[in-house]
Amino acid sequence: MTEPAHGAAQTLLHSSGLPQAWASQPTWRILDTHFNLPRFLAIWQAWQADAQRPRLLHVVALTRQPPELSELQAAPTSPELHRLAQELASQWRGLLPGFHRLLLAQGQLTLTLCVGELQPLLREQHFEADTVLLDADVPWDRWSAKALARCCRRGTTLAWSGSSPDPNPAWRDVLGQSGFVFQDGQAQYAPHWELKNSRETLRTQATAPATCAVIGAGLAGASVAAVLARRGWRVQVFDAAQMPAAGASGLPAGLVVPHVSADDSPRSRLSRAGVRLMLQEAGRLLPEGVDWALSGVLEQRLDGRAGLPAHWPAAGNEISRPATSFEASPWHEGCAAAPALWHAQAAWIKPARLVQAWLAQPGVQFCGNAKVNTLRKSGTSSGTTWQLLDRDGQLLGNASQVVLANASDAPRLLDSLRAELPELTQLPPMHEMRGVLSAGLRQTGDEAALPPFPVNGLGALIPAVPTEDGLAWYAGATYEAAHQPPAIAAEHHHSNLAKLHTLLPAAARTLAPAFTPEAARGWGGTRCVSADRLPLLGPLEDGTQPTLWINAAMGSRGLSFSLLCAELLAARLGAEPWPVEASLAHFLHARRRPASSVEDLE
Repeated sequence: MTEPAHGAAQTLLHSSGLPQAWASQPTWRILDTHFNLPRFLAIWQAWQADAQRPRLLHVVALTRQPPELSELQAAPTSPELHRLAQELASQWRGLLPGFHRLLLAQGQLTLTLCVGELQPLLREQHFEADTVLLDADVPWDRWSAKALARCCRRGTTLAWSGSSPDPNPAWRDVLGQSGFVFQDGQAQYAPHWELKNSRETLRTQATAPATCAVIGAGLAGASVAAVLARRGWRVQVFDAAQMPAAGASGLPAGLVVPHVSADDSPRSRLSRAGVRLMLQEAGRLLPEGVDWALSGVLEQRLDGRAGLPAHWPAAGNEISRPATSFEASPWHEGCAAAPALWHAQAAWIKPARLVQAWLAQPGVQFCGNAKVNTLRKSGTSSGTTWQLLDRDGQLLGNASQVVLANASDAPRLLDSLRAELPELTQLPPMHEMRGVLSAGLRQTGDEAALPPFPVNGLGALIPAVPTEDGLAWYAGATYEAAHQPPAIAAEHHHSNLAKLHTLLPAAARTLAPAFTPEAARGWGGTRCVSADRLPLLGPLEDGTQPTLWINAAMGSRGLSFSLLCAELLAARLGAEPWPVEASLAHFLHARRRPASSVEDLE
């Protein structure tokens, strides 16, 4: 970063009234209409050095084209700025058109980088900024000014770059017509007309951090607890089991890998956003090589379709790209001649360890052997209180907010509330799916037949996961509707082996003895899925300040979706910037129109 660039960034920071404006505030939201690296680093540095800084700082930055990685890696003017730039550079990849949530400074500073054209990006926002930063070279017209006004509250301040104390006269007039008032070299959003909220569909008012009860201690519940605690909430997590991750999240190892589709469907875009967040979190909380590894994943497209969109941008290749040939590798012997994808930003993770790490965050309390049988809502002058009762009517706890993250058990709790909350009938149905994962320890001589990284496509093989007993492999898993008569364990293992024979014949031949009825070992659990295979997320009450929420139906992609859903729930609860486009978040809305099948979103 050059000295002039750093000086200009400091001047704009000063003209914005920061950091005085954010002093002692719990959260501050900045909308930068034209991402500028020196400016962002200056904001970060000022926030970090401020003893009265807000607990959480959100920066939403718009850009047509993100800076190249080399710009971030170039040494800035000081060691401290260089360190900040390197932390940012570690996440600077795969910046396709759309929203990208980057968690910085241990998750206390979030950068939501929005790539695309100005007006559409503004219309995808669902928050009200406290400070807006304008750039002299960004043109403003009537429609983009209206879109900007949608992102402001009464009193939002504006600051602009340039040597003049007054902005460009042309866009000053345009912005003035949309409610922005300029006076004495300063500006704020102060329309002379009454603001209406009819334009908002899913916006909720900010709720100050207080108490929250989360029911369910799997990936869905623990992720919500962690992100709320980071925002200052006191969270109790209740689970019927003695230990957390006792359900589907107790899977010994799973893959976090993006979904791909030729039309880049909502599920594909949402999974990419979720994978980005999960990899950041795993790197922050888990020891690499022990509880997770950024191994990459090879996907065999056994349906014969390439999967990626026809015009896949270069930035997308940093996430997923056509794989090179592995025909010379012994482990690839006998594999079907089919297209393959290499997902560089993919990993294996031990879900239970991640759940434990989330529940160990300050502000989170885990309560085991605590099955919530009834929810009871009461209102007082000080607000809403939810009581959580066990089967004997004894009080387990109370809180101002409740999040149902207990998968297929959530409808049971909701049934008792339908008389109070008739809108609950709009929830899409959820289904239980049983599954078994086959497992074994690697033996001497297995190396040649096993790939050096996970492979999926028809089931999956995770070839090397450290355990207390040695290096383990995991294959599967099966999918069986819970309403059907259960298959015996041997049938599940036989199914996993059959899939492995199709996916990786050499590995199947080598590992076959471990699949016999007398030798087979593994793990079984039940997943909760919706008809369209996307999670159910959002408030279960109408109004702008709901107190009952659901975060469930992660299916087989809890590692990809759980943290994204938790961040979106926290954003809606605190009126913060959303981690994905508003139009994309609608596909996760808990009371959305039920899809007739998974093909609806393919």
